[in-house]
Order: sequence, then C-alpha cells, then structure tokens
Amino acid sequence: MYSTDLTNTQWQFIKSSLIFEERKRKYDLREIWNALNYIVKSGCQWRMLPLNFPKWQLVYYYYSKWSTLEIFDLLLEKLRNKVRVKMGQNSEASLGIIDSQSVRWGNNRSLKSFDGNKKVKGIKRHVIVDKNGFLIAVMVGVAHIHDSKAALLLMRILKGFLCSIKIIIADGGYRGELADEVKRIFGYAIDVVMRKDDKSTDFKPVSKRWVIERTFSWFDNDRRLCRNYELLFESSENMVKLSAIKLLLNKI
Repeated sequence: MYSTDLTNTQWQFIKSSLIFEERKRKYDLREIWNALNYIVKSGCQWRMLPLNFPKWQLVYYYYSKWSTLEIFDLLLEKLRNKVRVKMGQNSEASLGIIDSQSVRWGNNRSLKSFDGNKKVKGIKRHVIVDKNGFLIAVMVGVAHIHDSKAALLLMRILKGFLCSIKIIIADGGYRGELADEVKRIFGYAIDVVMRKDDKSTDFKPVSKRWVIERTFSWFDNDRRLCRNYELLFESSENMVKLSAIKLLLNKI
C-alpha cells in the first residue's frame, strides 16, 4: 500500500470515464494505474518497479496503449471539467496561461540542447493551463528553441482539443508578430503581461502569470519530472499529463 494508490472514489471516476472492456484479467487495471502513479511520483525506472505491482512489461504495455488511444488526454479533460464545476466555475476554460519550463537532462540518449537564457542543458516543456493552474496542453521540445517559435506548434495542439479558450496570457517572450499570427491562424488573443519596473528587492508575483509558475512547482514535486529521464518527447509529455491527472484526482 503506497500513498500514490488510488482511492475507491478515484478509481470509480476513472472506471466510469473510461469504459474498459469487461473481461477476466490476471491483474486489475486499478493496479496498473497505481503502478503508473508510483513511477511518476518516485521517479523509478520501469524495470525497478516493486514486485508487488504487476510486471513492468505489462504496466508499460498499458501505458503505451493508453497513450496511443489518447486516454490520458480524455481523462485529463474530464477531470479538469469536474474539478472546475466543483469550484463553482464553468466546466470549460475561456482563459489560458502559457509559459515554458527548461528541464535538465537525465538520459544521455535523449535529444537535448542548451537553453542559453536559463543556462540549462536538456529539454523545454511548453505548457498552457487554465486560471487555476490545471493543465490544458503540453508540448516538449529541445531547450534552445525560443518560446515564440514553439508557441505556434503548441497552439496547433490546443486547437486540436477543440477547447473554448479565447484569451491566452503570456510573458514578454511572446511579444512581437506572434500575437497577430496566432490571432489570424488560430483565433486566440494573446495578452502579454509584463513585470513592472520596481526597485524594491521584495519578490512580487506577476498578476495572473504566477499561476503557471505554481503549476511548474507541482510538476517538480514528482521526481519523474524533476529531470527529463524519457527517451522520447512523446513520453515526456505523457509523464506531465499523468502528473496533472494525479493532482486532479486528489481534488475530486
């Protein structure tokens, strides 16, 4: 029994949201989800999964299968909508916040580069969240790509989700022609919020934009996301989605 194991309420929500094929199984799918949560939280390798979980090959098989079927995206959307309604908000967000997080590499076989601004060698996560900091879309790329260049690809992913986002808040890295291009191609309005020049040495979070910084700190609570241990960018994105799902499951 681990702290990452699903409660009965959490499992019933997953089971009702994702209609699994009813058949006799050697291992309950709940144990598969428990194993995925354990991997994200502990950061262990697939082959070092504790023996009280199903075999790592089986856990990875379902992880790969559900990724291909976009099960993680579906579950994330349903969880986000449910939690938003529980908080007295509309189920679908109209406001998004965009930013990126540079992450140090932990796998010498994966693609990586150097972010000269933040002095980080690894990859970069480009993320859009709602006003609560709940994940909407994520895209992972090499670290040297500027935020404004990667934003167009992230907008394409966001458009594919058919969500109701209208306004996206961004920092100064998204200034320039990007806003006009995003508005023309995708119909989203980018509102750039800049930090005010203040001689005070006290830390003051930037209005509205601080929410996504809190999301990044949530990611860092999971050891699998502290560094990039994944070989493929797709797998890096899936780990972020699993982390966001685990967070939202604790809020239903």
